Amino acid sequence: MKQAQHAVTLILLSLMPVMAYSAGNAVEGQRKSEVCHACHGATGISTQPIYPMLAGQQQDYMAKVLRDYRDKSRNNAIMNGFAGTLSDEDIEDITAWYANQQGLTEIQDK
Repeated sequence: MKQAQHAVTLILLSLMPVMAYSAGNAVEGQRKSEVCHACHGATGISTQPIYPMLAGQQQDYMAKVLRDYRDKSRNNAIMNGFAGTLSDEDIEDITAWYANQQGLTEIQDK
C-alpha cells in the first residue's frame, strides 16, 4: 500500500511543472493567432521551411521566445513587430493554442 502511495506521489510531483505552466486559454489563443497563420499555418504547421513549426512545441519555450521578441532581446524585424503588440495574456493564450496542436510527426504517425 505504501508503495502505491509513493508511486502516486511521484507521478503527481513529476506533473507539477507541466501543470504550473499550462496557463493560457487555447480557444482565445486560436483567435489571437490569426496574424501568425500567414507564416506558421493555422495550426502551427508551416508550409514554408524558413518558418518554424509551432504545433506541439513546449508552451514555456514559445512564451519565452515571444517575450524575447517583444522585449527585443531576440532580434527579427518581423517578429519584433508582431510580438511588440502582445500582452502577457496574449502570449499565454497563443502559446496554449499552439502547444495543444498535433505536431507534424504526430500527424505522420497516424
